[in-house]
This record gives sequence, structure tokens and C-alpha cells, in this order.
Amino acid sequence: MSGRLGRSRHVGSPRPSRRGVLSRLEVRSAAGQVLFLQIVVAVLLITAAVVALAFQTRHDSERDARNRSLAAAAAFADAPGTVEALRSPDPAAVLQAHAESARRGSGLDFMAVMAPDGTRYVDTDPTLIGERAEGIERASGGTAFTEIFTGAPNDAARAVVPVVDRAGSVVGLVAAGVTVENVGDAVDRQLPMLLASATAALVLATGSSVLVSRRLRRQTHGLGPTEMTRMYEHHDAVLHAVREGVLIVGDDGRLTLVNDEARRLLELPAGAEGRHVTEVGLDESIAELLASGRAVTDEVHLAGDRLLAVNTRPTAPYGGPPGTAATLRDTTELRALSGAAEVARERLKLLYEAGVRIGTTLDVTRTAEELSEVAVPRFADFTTVELLDPVLHGEEPTGAYTAMRRAAVSGRREEDRPFQPVGDLIRFVVPTTPMAAALASGHAVLEADLTVAHGWRSQDPVGADRALAYGIRSLVSVPLQARGVVLGMANFWRAEPTERFGEEDLAFAEELAARAAVAIDNARRFTREHTMAVTLQRSLLPRVLPEQDAVDVAYRYLPAQAGVGGDWFDVIPLPGARVALVVGDVVGHGLHAAATMGRLRTAVHNFSALDLSPDELLGHLDELVSRIDDEEGDEGGDGITGATCLYAIYDPASGVCSMATAGHFAPALVRPDGSVEILDIPVFPPLGLHGLPFETAEVLLPEGSRLVLYTDGLIEYRDRDIDTGLRLLRDTLADDTNPTPEETCQAVFSAMLPPHRSDDIALLVARTHLLDRARVADWDVPADPAAVAPVRAACGRQLETWGLGDIGFTTELMLSELITNAIRYGSEPIHVRLMYERGLICEVSDGSSTAPHLRRAATTDEGGRGLFLVSQFAGRWGTRYTATGKVMWIEQSLNDGQQPSAEPSLDDLSWLPVDPL
Repeated sequence: MSGRLGRSRHVGSPRPSRRGVLSRLEVRSAAGQVLFLQIVVAVLLITAAVVALAFQTRHDSERDARNRSLAAAAAFADAPGTVEALRSPDPAAVLQAHAESARRGSGLDFMAVMAPDGTRYVDTDPTLIGERAEGIERASGGTAFTEIFTGAPNDAARAVVPVVDRAGSVVGLVAAGVTVENVGDAVDRQLPMLLASATAALVLATGSSVLVSRRLRRQTHGLGPTEMTRMYEHHDAVLHAVREGVLIVGDDGRLTLVNDEARRLLELPAGAEGRHVTEVGLDESIAELLASGRAVTDEVHLAGDRLLAVNTRPTAPYGGPPGTAATLRDTTELRALSGAAEVARERLKLLYEAGVRIGTTLDVTRTAEELSEVAVPRFADFTTVELLDPVLHGEEPTGAYTAMRRAAVSGRREEDRPFQPVGDLIRFVVPTTPMAAALASGHAVLEADLTVAHGWRSQDPVGADRALAYGIRSLVSVPLQARGVVLGMANFWRAEPTERFGEEDLAFAEELAARAAVAIDNARRFTREHTMAVTLQRSLLPRVLPEQDAVDVAYRYLPAQAGVGGDWFDVIPLPGARVALVVGDVVGHGLHAAATMGRLRTAVHNFSALDLSPDELLGHLDELVSRIDDEEGDEGGDGITGATCLYAIYDPASGVCSMATAGHFAPALVRPDGSVEILDIPVFPPLGLHGLPFETAEVLLPEGSRLVLYTDGLIEYRDRDIDTGLRLLRDTLADDTNPTPEETCQAVFSAMLPPHRSDDIALLVARTHLLDRARVADWDVPADPAAVAPVRAACGRQLETWGLGDIGFTTELMLSELITNAIRYGSEPIHVRLMYERGLICEVSDGSSTAPHLRRAATTDEGGRGLFLVSQFAGRWGTRYTATGKVMWIEQSLNDGQQPSAEPSLDDLSWLPVDPL
């Protein structure tokens, strides 16, 4: 044992020699550096912790002060009597004592009660009473807040709370808080504890560092020759046991050390150590690298039939003699494994992309195209997809699978592809073909070499020869199946010089086809439901607009691309040559929305037959929707809450359009000069929400104006908000050339259709006309039965003027009955109006809201048959109510100025109902 070790372990030795002291100082210097660094780190960490705790304590104190301030201020603001006190003549006298009591009870430094503008009524500091507080604007607006306030009279953590009366108005403010100085005192009181804890932590860290240092000093001593020999033996054993070759080459190019793995990998002869690297039979590239001394990392070299990854580093910088240390690793099997792993990784990545890229739309054909596009070129050179005809039309596939329609073709080269084009019918009648075999087995079938596949050629020899001449060499056929049902077939083709398909490709092809089949089946089912919904909806929408002369009408309707909605429109002729224009929208998509739309449209038609004003009609429709919602809600149905409707009535005699809306956008009005405005009409909640009673707005429309009604799908979608859509609509409609309604529809759709319609779009454009005043005649009638005859005679003369003398007698008879009823049972003013449009319209209005009704008169009754006569002679008749009374009206259709042949004969009155005596 060396003398140094002996001296270090000798307990009873006298004072150490100078050599021993220097040795201990050297050891202590290394251990001391570790000790010093540990203490420095501990001091830094403890200091940072103390600072962080101090800041955290101050933050907690401020937060506590703000919370206490907010609680006290809110409690005082909500206290009974605070609102009344603020409204009293002298709020300070009433609130001063209460505020001081609340401040002391909550342990705060100040509390103030202020007017909404910040003028102090009460304050802990009397000198501030009457002064205006700063920074209270948010509370004046009705929002309570807390803050760290900086300014006069002092910095503080305060809360300001508005005092709100029952009406929601701010009648005053309450401020409470704690001064920052007192908050800081709370922090200062905790500093001694923090410093004491930091000191204790520093003592513990220093003690632990001393122990570590002593341990390190002991471990660096006592290494003798035996221990060093054992260490070398272990090193030598590890060097030769590792599965990595190790060589050391001297600066003269001679091998100085070679382990067993390097000897095996390089097939070195015995006694290779000491010889030059060029003399031991190494591959030329490896010998050149080892002799050059270059530093490389994982440089691959060929050694016999092995691929070796070589790493070299100079030995001089690490304390050894000049030379090069090299490590060798056999990567032959690793390369094969990494290649297989890379292929698997690429396949997984492709499957992931297939899940993202296939099925982006609910279109069957597009989904098939996405499958073919995903597979090319990373899996196949060409892909063909065939689907059964029922699948393409959204129907359930049935019957045999021997004939399919080609739906998609993709390939590396688009020109002169050797495959039948999209749309062709492909037959699989020969059972020896890979396609027929795949359909029969339900699994992918591989045809690795098509040049010798005679079964494949037997289906279409000419097409097979063309494909082989093109270079097609390999095929994988996979049936597209979902829910156990065959939907079609996918065929993956490879051409020269691409490697042919192998057995390992079958599983991937089946997985890819399975994912695509699910997407295709989803698209098929959506196509079926969408087709059914579109068919239902189109059957519920008007197919032909009724004939009328009040407006020229054009319309457009487009269902959503992703599902049918509940938009609808209507044009309904009304008595008096008027016309009703309707647009509506049912929230939601699918069959339920379409069916609901049909129900609402039918209800609007029925209510229109009652000749109601727009607000009354929407009121009845609102009650109907509410009742249906209640009934269907009890049964677990979807209901129809959320439907909107705009109902407008245009009168061509006056040019007035009255309209009301339930949650629907107001129409756009295009005046004859081309100016555009969105009409300002009262907007009420959608139908079924039981809002306020609806209101009717009236607008006078110049002749030739265009009224544009639309649904929200036209102006709003994901990338365009409502304001932008309305602005674009106004810009599109602004046209002083006065286009026709059809041209207007075309211009609006050309400019405003969204790229993808997520909602239905309905557009209705009506250009107004005014009734020719020469075809309108009216008379005021006194409330005297003697006035009936003169008015009747005047009507007869007017009919002669219009060339309608043939129906004059029946018209005069009916007018006599209506005027007599108005005089006898109604009230003034009584007015008669004749309008000659498509037919003859006679109106008798009076100031009474009581309508006569048809009844069967008894044999002994002197009257009661007037309305029965009217019902028999008139084509249509009825009553409508106005703001000043009612209007009784009759309409007579004309056929070249003649009454239809079905009119009862006045010479034979046997058809009158007379009870037998």
C-alpha cells in the first residue's frame, strides 16, 4: 500500500507531514468546489422562494382586502333602506352612522356612499364629503368591480358597487376598501417567519452539502493496486463482450486494440494487432477511413455481405495517445427491419389520410373518387372503383353482383389509360376472374402476375391485351362491403416498373376498402334520405303560381346540399284583387322539417281563406304552432318551435302593402328609380314562443316597385355575416334599368349563392301593378232603403259601360241584397265599389263588425233568402273585417264577358229551397 494511503488511514499518527497536508488540501479543494456550488444553489433557491412567498403573501393580502371590500360594499348596497336613504333629501344624515358601523364591523379602513356621478354623501374621512371620487365609471354603468386604486386621497384596495333600484336604475354607489399601507403591514408581519424559515432551510442545505462533501472525499481515497487491477479486468471483459466492434488505430495507421466483435465483423486474421490497417484484408473504403483519422458518424460501409455503420473519433483530446477510436455496428438486419417498419409506417399514415380524405362529402360518386385518389400513387399506379346501380341512386343494393357501374378511375397518367371510362357497365360473369373470386369470397384476391393469369384474360381478352401492352402487371381486387352488404368493387393495379403486389398488400387493401365502404354506405343512405326529403318538400311547395294581376312574380328555390330544410314561399290570391305574398322557414333539416313546412303552408292557406289581416293571421299561426309543440312535446316529438314567417298583403287598388313578420327578415323594396331599402317593419319572435301580439306595418308602393322576400340561407352562411349579406343584397338589387322579376332572381342568385349551401334558399320577387282607375267605380250610400234603387241603377249603367250588360241583372240583384243588409243591419258609412279585373268584384262596406250569415229560411218567413241568392249566383262571396267595420264581397268569373253556362236560370226558380206546406 502506498505511503499516501497509509497516512490517510492512520488514526494515531502525529501531526501530518507537509506532503500529507498538501494532499489533503488538494482533495479538500475538489470537495470544497462541490460544497461551494451546493451552497450557492441552495442560497439562490431559498432566496427565490422567499421572494416568491413575499410576493404571494402580498398578492393574497391584496386579494383578501379586495374580497372583504366587495363583500362589505355589496352588503351595504343591498341592505334594506339604502335605496330609500339615497333618495331622501339628506342621504348623508341617514347613512353616515350606518356606513361607519358597517366599516368597523367589516374591519375596513374606509367606506363611502356616493351619488351615481361619484359625489360623496358619506365618507370615513369627513373632509372628502362633497368631493367626487375618481375611476367609478364602470359602477355608474351598473357593474361592480374591485381594484388596487392609485391616487388621492390614498392608494387602496377598494371595491365599488352600484346601488340599483327595482327598475334596474343606478341610484348611488358604495365604495369600501383597505389602504395599501395596511395591506403592506400584513405582509411585513409575515416577513420574520419567512426569513426564519429561509435561514433554517439554508442551515439544512449547508449541513447536507457538508455531508456530501465528506462522502466524496472518502470515496476518492483508498484506491489501491488491487482495486485498479480489478477495474481494468472489468473494463477488458466489457470491451470484448459488447455487441459492437471497437478498434483503436495509432497515428501510424497500425491497429493497437481490436475487440472480439470487431474481429468477427471485419473477419480479421489472428495477430492483426500491430499491423497496418491496409495489411489485414479490410475493405478498401474501411481501410482508407481508419487510416485517414477522419471523424465520422454512422457512415455505412460494405464489409463482405454486411453493412457496417462506422463511427470514428480522435483519441488525443480525451487523454489518450494520438490515434483514432472506431466503433462498428452491423446494420444489415436493422436495415431490413427498418425498411419493413418504414413500409408499415407509410401504410398507417396512408390509412389515416384515407380516414380524413374519404367521405368529405355525402356524395356517393365523389366518395368513390376520393378512394381512387387516395390509393394513387402511394399504393397503386391505377385504381378503378365500380358500384352497383342502386348504390349510385341511394337505394339498398339487391340482386346479383355481376354487373356494376364504373364510378371512378385514377392513375399516374391520365392520357390513354387502358381502362373503360367512368359510367361504363362492368360485368363479372366469368367466375375465374379475380373480381368474381373476391365477390364470392368476400375478401381481397391477389393476381401477382397478370401476364400468366388466364382467368383474368377470359373475361375481356381484348381489354386484357390492351392493359398488358400498356404495362399493367399486378392486381388486387377487393369487394366494398358495409354491414355485410356488397356495395361495389375496388381494383388496385400496378404497372412496370413498380414492384408487383404481394401477399402483404392484401390486408392493407382490405382495410382501405373497408373504410371507403363505410363512407360510401353513409353517402348512399344520405342520398336516399335527401332524395326523399327533396321529393317531399318539392311536392309541398307550389308547383304553379296562381293567376292574378296584382303583381308579376318570379321565384327561386334551392334545397341545402347537406340536407333539406323547411323554407317555403307562396302567392295566394285574395278577394278584392289583392294578393298575399308569404315566405317562411322552419329551423332544422330533413324529413321532419319538410313535413312541418307543409303543415304550416297548409295552415297559412286556410287562415288566408278567412281574409285575416297579417297580424291576425300570424297570431292564429302562432297559436297553432304552440299547440302542436305541446302535443308533440308530450309524445317525445321534435316540435316545430323556431319557425319564422313573413306575411304581406298587397292591394292593387290603393297600392298599399300591409305586412307582419314573426322572426323573419324584413323584405327589400326596390323602387322604380332603382333605389333600394330594407323595409323597417316591427320584428317579433318566431312562431310558437308566445311573444307580444303581432303588429301590421303598411307601406305605399309606387307602381313598378319590386318587393323582394327571401330566407336567411341567401344572406347568411359560415363565412358571411348578416350585415355583409344584406349589404351585398342591396348592392345587387340597385339597378335603375328596372329589370323583370325573373332577371332580378337571376342576378341575385348569380351574385349571392354561397359556395356550399348548408341551408335552404327561397327567393320571391314581386313587381307591383295598380288597378286601372277606369275599371273601378264606387258610390257612397245613405242609410236609407230608398237609396238602393239609384245605386243599383248606377251599377247597371257602369256594367253596360264595361260591356258586362249580360250579367247586369244578376249583379244588381246581389248588390241589392248586400246593400239592403248593410242599411238594415249595419251602420254608416256604407260604400259600394265595383272592380273589373279578371272577373267582376262587387264590395259593400259598412261600419258594423257584425257579419251576416247564410241560413235556411222557413216557408212562412218573409226574408232570410238574400244571402242564399247571393251564394247561388256568385262564383265566390265572403266577408272581411277592416279597422272601421266589414266588407261583404262577391266575385263573378267571366268568360269573354259572359257568365258561365252553369249560372242558375232566372226564369226557373224551382231550385230555391221551399219547405212543403
